[in-house]
Amino acid sequence: MGGVKLRNITVEKFRAASAPEQHLEIVERKGRGHPDSICDAIMDKISVNLCTEYLEKFDAILHHNIDKCLLVAGETAGIFGGGVVVNPMLLVIGDRATFKAEDIEVDVANIAVDTARSWFDENLRFVKKDFVEYQVELKHGSAELTDIFSRQKGILGSNDTSAAVGYAPLSFTEQAVLDMERHLNSTEFKEEYPESGEDVKVMGIRRGNKFDLTIAMPLIDSFVDSEQHYFNMKNDLFGAMNGFLTDYMESKGVEMSASISFNNLDIPGRGMQGIYTSVTGTSAEDADCGQVGRGNRVNGIIPLNRPVSSEAAAGKNPVSHVGKIYNVLSHYIAGRIVDKVPDVKEAYVWLLSDIGVAIDKPKVAAAQIIMEKGTVDSVSKEVEEVIDFELEHIQEFCMQLARGMIPIC
Repeated sequence: MGGVKLRNITVEKFRAASAPEQHLEIVERKGRGHPDSICDAIMDKISVNLCTEYLEKFDAILHHNIDKCLLVAGETAGIFGGGVVVNPMLLVIGDRATFKAEDIEVDVANIAVDTARSWFDENLRFVKKDFVEYQVELKHGSAELTDIFSRQKGILGSNDTSAAVGYAPLSFTEQAVLDMERHLNSTEFKEEYPESGEDVKVMGIRRGNKFDLTIAMPLIDSFVDSEQHYFNMKNDLFGAMNGFLTDYMESKGVEMSASISFNNLDIPGRGMQGIYTSVTGTSAEDADCGQVGRGNRVNGIIPLNRPVSSEAAAGKNPVSHVGKIYNVLSHYIAGRIVDKVPDVKEAYVWLLSDIGVAIDKPKVAAAQIIMEKGTVDSVSKEVEEVIDFELEHIQEFCMQLARGMIPIC
């Protein structure tokens, strides 16, 4: 396959134990209501909505990078039976966008604010419209980066020299941490336990055959009548978490000792000061600020044992910014290798762009493989073909990103 050599694809053995074979794994997941996750999700949704607007008006996605954001914590007064918001949160939306092309204007600021308001309304049940203020700091893009979008049709040149790495599959520890948060923030769980807030944080640690989860999740104070009531509800939630984990491990055929710790900072006898409650369901109401890029990696977790990309993918444009495209694509290709190439146990994919060069021709495309059986040499050609195929079809992948079809946090 001639394209393989053109794209500088290399395949080699990964010279370390697979994640499940290592004695120690540490994995974190910041849930939907965590301030950092809020920033990532909103900025990427703004990019998706801008892409829609650009495509409708110009039949092309224009230059934008909506990947700078700060969620400034507000101030609340929590009380049993329902506290109040004293000062609202502030969402600062920044970086670059195209405001006008072909004498047609795009209302970038209103798109950004409307998107953010809709996201809060759809994802955080107790954040009311006046609980968040907005400050839009989006400016026009630099001439050279903007010009990338008009230099060529079809596949664009990379707007940066940037490296990314992705891997597959997720280990049991990684998948369990991810699925626990998704369960706790699921529609079904919130209907059964409406007192549970969305700011869920799950930290998982596996040491050999021992698996522990530490979970933080506030209780909405409007549901809490007293300190004793809080601890009664906490016990119910703790039981539900344990039940889910037991069933989950059984469904995966995993046998190991497991334990859960929940809201460890609680101390009986200290009233509101000794329990974890929230007015709105997110700590951004008064405790923690949020920022793009400080949360989950593009595969939904923070895996401390794995090589990870340093780029913040959320909000970057999906057609030329390799900080987003390669970040997500490297994980996707790794998954395709594991699915399509026999006997591959684990795959790591590295992609390096060269600024100005078409994004389908990375400077480096490398796979590092751990085999279940057999040798890497015996499957190297098949691995190369998978990588080459996905790079050949990178435009379709980019359009999936542009439409918000691939989650990035």
